[in-house]
Amino acid sequence: MEENREEMMQKDDSAGEGRGEQYVERKRWLFFGLPFSFTKYTVNDQVITINAGLFNTTENDCYLYKVQDVELKTSLAERIFGLGTVACYTGDNTHPQLYLEHIKNAKEIKNYILRASEEARRKRRTLNTLNIDADDIDMD
Repeated sequence: MEENREEMMQKDDSAGEGRGEQYVERKRWLFFGLPFSFTKYTVNDQVITINAGLFNTTENDCYLYKVQDVELKTSLAERIFGLGTVACYTGDNTHPQLYLEHIKNAKEIKNYILRASEEARRKRRTLNTLNIDADDIDMD
């Protein structure tokens, strides 16, 4: 019961820094969608955090204003068990593609990331542009 409450959307107004909605999900096995994994995804209005590992742990953060595009991928097995994979394409140098794999509420989280990333860009007054590689152009 407590784990189910953790996996749903959480309101976290006491965390400071003006944080509102927050999603906490665990990567799940594709078979029956059971959360027997040591990977935890946290998405709030400022950052996406991926914590992975049991003995050697890795924490990867990506600011939402760097998210350029979000894609929802669902295989047949994921649809059967109510799971999905959210792919975030970012302007981050270390991890240009973040995958939130085999999570519940994937469509809701994808939509939240889209809205929150646009709002984060507006707050920071940043412009999302494409990298046009001009190295191939001959300058005569």
